[in-house]
Amino acid sequence: MTAPIRVLICDDQVLVRTGLVTIIDAQEDLEVAGECGDGRTAVELAGRLRPDVVLMDVRMPVLDGIEATRRLAGARVPRPAKVLVLTTFNLDKYVYEALRAGAAGFLLKDAPPAQLLHGIRTVATGAALLDPEVTRKLVGRYAARIRPADGGTPRDIPLTPRELEVLRLIADGLSNGEIAAALQLSHETVKTFVSRILTKLDLRDRVQAVVYAYRQGLVT
Repeated sequence: MTAPIRVLICDDQVLVRTGLVTIIDAQEDLEVAGECGDGRTAVELAGRLRPDVVLMDVRMPVLDGIEATRRLAGARVPRPAKVLVLTTFNLDKYVYEALRAGAAGFLLKDAPPAQLLHGIRTVATGAALLDPEVTRKLVGRYAARIRPADGGTPRDIPLTPRELEVLRLIADGLSNGEIAAALQLSHETVKTFVSRILTKLDLRDRVQAVVYAYRQGLVT
């Protein structure tokens, strides 16, 4: 039998943690590896327990979820954890920073249980979790603030015109299949383009590609 996906739950609200524990432990392929209520403990537990996925709240005492995510999944972390950030619309200004810190994706706290479980399983596989509508609302709203002052242009980006087109569609939240349909390309060709984009820009995953695209002003 395949070992269950081990999840570390980090949220300072006891009722929220209790609900998450109940939902996750009810699944045969998931189990709660641990839980905590502050970012510093989250970092300590993640280092000790080595969970497959860390569910991370943004606003927590002692150490906030963004800094905790950076310490667990930042660019210089040798064995980055897979962090799934939990957020609410009134905290959307933190989402961009969480993604920059290395989060594999984010979910709204009021997402239905099925969406939460899907998110955990998706991130556990190494894939990014980006909901198109939420991505545009949360990241796009702060596009003007997060772009560099000199206003990066496509001329500054080491990508071909087609790769830039694919990057823009990634930033819009489209899947490989949707990109293939939009550009009338095969699924394998799109996968190749995505791989080239990540390699050329030295990005880890699609989440970082979205952040990059917004920082460079490729999407509005």
